[in-house]
Amino acid sequence: QVQLVESGGGSVQSGGSLGLSCAASGGTFSSYDMAWFRQAPGKEREWVAYISQASATVYSTNVSKGRFTISRNNARNTVYLQMRDLKPEDTAVYYCAKRTKYNGAYYTTTDYAYWGRGTQVRVSS
Repeated sequence: QVQLVESGGGSVQSGGSLGLSCAASGGTFSSYDMAWFRQAPGKEREWVAYISQASATVYSTNVSKGRFTISRNNARNTVYLQMRDLKPEDTAVYYCAKRTKYNGAYYTTTDYAYWGRGTQVRVSS
């Protein structure tokens, strides 16, 4: 059974930076395609970034706008999300997820069956 545990959330002021981590266990991490999503209060969960097993990356331009960086360390079974120039609208619970379906929609939640419990990010103005 795959387990994902996020960490690194917290409270920062606008313009600040945070680094999130997602530790995976229960399988062969190096073969996983992974993603970060986020969910703000009252809103649907939205895709943030994706990293393939080969470390190819894709970003949501609406969310990232060049401010977020996804990476992975297979030796540590961990995927990261480095965020800079944070804004109040980035306030959300951030989730990592392991992709299990390949219907061509890596940016949709339905392609992911394994999720962490999330880590809260709060950005104050």
